[in-house]
Amino acid sequence: MNSIADITKAAKAGMEKALDSSRREFASVRAGKASPTMLDAVRVDMYGQSMQLNQVASVSAPEPRLMLVTPYDKGQAKAIEKAIRDADLGLEPSNMGGVIRVPIPAMNEQRRKDLVKMVHKLAEEGRIGVRHARTEARDRLKKLDKVSEDDVKQAEKELQKQHDDAMSKLEELVKAKEADIMEV
Repeated sequence: MNSIADITKAAKAGMEKALDSSRREFASVRAGKASPTMLDAVRVDMYGQSMQLNQVASVSAPEPRLMLVTPYDKGQAKAIEKAIRDADLGLEPSNMGGVIRVPIPAMNEQRRKDLVKMVHKLAEEGRIGVRHARTEARDRLKKLDKVSEDDVKQAEKELQKQHDDAMSKLEELVKAKEADIMEV
């Protein structure tokens, strides 16, 4: 992996990875509308081990303000209900004969602003990942031997373009999530 093409390809992959990570993080931020991904972080203690909610139940969002969690093992509904309540998401699940209803409360202005701040913090982590991929690639380009300076400069320009593209995509994601959160 010592050609300019390999290095720029690896940098692009690193930047995409940072963007994908940010997308996943943004999806877990509650935006006032029910989304099954909101419960991805919930872990349930079942069968003597901690498991992800989506491994022990199906989650659906039939309405904008309601999620339904259907346990694969009906006997574990209480454990799942407790895990959702304890996950510190501000949700109050209720067991309705084997199906757990999770109503999504309306958010107040302060909570919306707090979530926007959280999104900006998550976006900064994404920016750091993109910059890191660029810096790493730049360092590897400088260590190349038997390559002309012009080729290295051209590759650095290409790297900067990839960086700028990734940053603008990240900004679009932030704006979209912010609009989603602030929408009443």
